[in-house]
Amino acid sequence: MLAATRALIAEVGYRKVSIESIAARAGVGKQTIYRWWPSKGAVIFESFLALGDTDGDGVALPDTGDIEADLKLVMRATVAEFADPEFERPIRALNTEIINDPDLAEQYDRLLGRPMDEAKKVRLRSAQQAGQLRADADLDLLLEVLYAPLQQRWLLRSGPLSESYADALVETALRAFGS
Repeated sequence: MLAATRALIAEVGYRKVSIESIAARAGVGKQTIYRWWPSKGAVIFESFLALGDTDGDGVALPDTGDIEADLKLVMRATVAEFADPEFERPIRALNTEIINDPDLAEQYDRLLGRPMDEAKKVRLRSAQQAGQLRADADLDLLLEVLYAPLQQRWLLRSGPLSESYADALVETALRAFGS
């Protein structure tokens, strides 16, 4: 059912995907879908989670001892992921659902957002201990400074996502939070 959801999003776009079309593609009844998921958004979220290790367990940012190089590597990978249609379509669809579904927004934050942020903060704390970031740096704010402009540019399609843009975000954040 999850693969059917991703395939439909890729083929017809988010707006044309329905519980009925997911059920038909997966060869199950609508009641089967509703037994497992309360809404189209919940199915889309689960289909996104099924793409990989997105719960934060086992996720670790690289730690070469150079926070700038490590963050650039991660941000460049994020740019590449947003450019990959296999990831981009379900992420965009998921964002559309989150905007209109407070329960799904809470589930996303609890199951994906916070665990991923905590995994990122492990690396940032290491940089603090190494003196590469200010000891009093607000790590939540640092993550927002890094990721919010990238997500906004991607979501609104307001500019190109490139390695140079990812690098500029890292450099800006480190000027603000570095020691």
